[in-house]
Amino acid sequence: MTSLGTNVRRKEDHRLVTGNGRFVTDVELPRMRHVAFLRSPFAHATITSVDTSDAAGYRVFTGADFADTVLRAQSALPGYVETDQPVLAHDKVRFAGEPVAAVVAADRYRAEDGADLVQVDYEPLPVTVCAWDDADEPVHAAAPDNVLLQRTFTAGDVDAVFETAHTVVDRELITNRHAGNPMECRAGVAVFDDGRLTFWSGTQVPHLVRNMIAELMGLPEGDVRVIAPDVGGGFGVKAVLYPEDVALCLMARAMPRVPLKWTEDRAEHLLAATHARDHRYRMRAAFDAEGALLAVDADVTCNVGAYSVYPWTAGIEPLMAGGLLTGPYKLEHYRCTVRGVATNTSPSGPYRGVARPSSVFAMEAMFDTAARELGLDPIGIRRRNVILPDDIPYRMPSKLVDDSGHYAECLDQAMDKIDYDAVRKEQQRRRDTGENPIGVGVALYNELTGLGRAASAGPRMPFRTGHDACTVRINPDGRATVFSGVTSQGQGLETTVAQIVADALGIGYDDVEVRLGDTDQSLWGFGAFSSRQAVIGGGAAHTTALAVRDKMLELAAGLLEASVDDLRVEAGQVYVVGEAEPKISVAEVARVAYLESNRLPEGIEPGLDATRFYDPVRGAFAAGAQLAAIEVDRATGEIRILDWVCVEDAGRAMHPQIVDGQIAGSIAQGIGGALYEHLVYDDDGNLSTGTLLDYLMPTSAEIPELTIGHVSRPAANPLGVRGVGEGGTLGPNAVLAGAVLDAVGVEMDTLPITPAAVWAATTGVRR
Repeated sequence: MTSLGTNVRRKEDHRLVTGNGRFVTDVELPRMRHVAFLRSPFAHATITSVDTSDAAGYRVFTGADFADTVLRAQSALPGYVETDQPVLAHDKVRFAGEPVAAVVAADRYRAEDGADLVQVDYEPLPVTVCAWDDADEPVHAAAPDNVLLQRTFTAGDVDAVFETAHTVVDRELITNRHAGNPMECRAGVAVFDDGRLTFWSGTQVPHLVRNMIAELMGLPEGDVRVIAPDVGGGFGVKAVLYPEDVALCLMARAMPRVPLKWTEDRAEHLLAATHARDHRYRMRAAFDAEGALLAVDADVTCNVGAYSVYPWTAGIEPLMAGGLLTGPYKLEHYRCTVRGVATNTSPSGPYRGVARPSSVFAMEAMFDTAARELGLDPIGIRRRNVILPDDIPYRMPSKLVDDSGHYAECLDQAMDKIDYDAVRKEQQRRRDTGENPIGVGVALYNELTGLGRAASAGPRMPFRTGHDACTVRINPDGRATVFSGVTSQGQGLETTVAQIVADALGIGYDDVEVRLGDTDQSLWGFGAFSSRQAVIGGGAAHTTALAVRDKMLELAAGLLEASVDDLRVEAGQVYVVGEAEPKISVAEVARVAYLESNRLPEGIEPGLDATRFYDPVRGAFAAGAQLAAIEVDRATGEIRILDWVCVEDAGRAMHPQIVDGQIAGSIAQGIGGALYEHLVYDDDGNLSTGTLLDYLMPTSAEIPELTIGHVSRPAANPLGVRGVGEGGTLGPNAVLAGAVLDAVGVEMDTLPITPAAVWAATTGVRR
């Protein structure tokens, strides 16, 4: 009996729901001290002096203490401008909230008091907040125009096509700055003892953090241990190595055998953790009279904030936007110039879906506008252009290779589930009666998941993501222990990895223990990002478990004097094919492997374990379609979501409940970004939405009941899986903007889609 494909009880849940999870803030060590950071109140200023004399009763660190250590996100892309990010600012601050000093005390409250005693004098400089406005003063001298990266994607002859096109659609779209806001903010505990650093961190990338900290601190990598315990959400925000992380480790080295803890509060998180999605798209699209997309010409500017985020660089959003802007649509002629522009705002980094919620919004907006101008149905124009299974493998104009093609199938199922014809009839009825109008929005998208070494080549960083490792060991009692390079922030990976290993070994799900997140236990894993865990981490777990099973069956064959080909293993028992009763248990075989080596057949070594790496090389595209029906209140502009349907092709669903949870959670975040969340800076670079009173996030009251469906087309990897962690975020911007257009006939070019914005657009009155 297999566990894959079933909703087995999650291994994580008992400790988490009973309050027995262990997060970074639960780490308590003898002699522990606490850290508070003093942050700049200015967005751009020269630091003229730092006076710590009033804080003489505290251990204080300033930028001068760590001036020789800088974070430098590197890339070999032509024209990329490398810039240094200090651990603690010392000569200059570049965004409000940048740390300039750190204070150590017996508890956080006293550390905060000590930080208030540090006096820093600033000389303000001109501030740049908007990436597409002219700057009076560059953020970095190395980039006088503030452009840290620029690249143009080209295919075909765009200009010639536009000259003869039947219809040209031209729009400028701006997406709102927001971020992941996981339940658990950033946190770290560092202790340096006997030349060895141990760092507990709520990170998504523990092995990368170990590598980078060792390099920055000049330590042997084997003397750095990074532990990611239970993590309360990540969403990309925790896939970055922050200056605060490095400062904590450097301070620990300066205070040997004294554990230092820092726990970020929500105000700090909103102010200084990475932001995302602050983009402008200048889009032109050419269509023929039947709605065929002929060419796209785009100019994309991404606000990358004050620093090129370490290690992902300023290219993380613009390169993803340009590479995947055309989405699941066939296109021969394409030109897209993307740029990452520095401003005096918090650095921009990875956030669930990286750029694609914005780029899908931009691309789908072109189809919605073109459909209205050509008098076509918005569904029909998409069907006219979408990549189909017969087109696979489809080489996109950015040279990425789409291996899915099941977009129309997802769309068909989504239309059935929402009862598209009935919604259209209700829409017409309301128009006839003058009731509040309803509209339907649609988005098709392709999610590139499980990026192998070829698919992840774009940023040209000093390292190439792609592989993961896994170690599987059958213990003498017949149970298995798995050391996986994947990390979990709530995705249920202890469960799915156990399912994979149990099925491959032929033992019970309950007989598998999975250990994650400790660099001293597992071999290299790149961590959690780009919906890679199931594809790459799962592939490594499956491949490794098969190798262990093969060795176990070889030993069993020797003990039974049978052929390996005649044996099968099921539910922890080894059978001879064709016989109903088992011949020997896995536990008996394992006992021989460890404790009775005198019985080992010739040529078989003791032990039952293996380590394998897996790299899918390219990755796997996951198809998706979302449809929603909304009602618009004419008097207030308020949007009420009536129905929401999402159908995705996640390949083989290993744990359907977890898959649906991932989709639902990502849609909720997408709706939050489309309607509510907005990190707003004033002209002086002060964050105006610096608390959850001002930064609106959706609650369960704002998220509708979701209808989720599946098109399960196996991918070409060992488990047939496609990533599912980010796809849900890609649709809501486009779906809701398209639904407003369909309901009241106005184009929403700027996000978020607030009641005030809808009211102003429909009435023509600004307030």
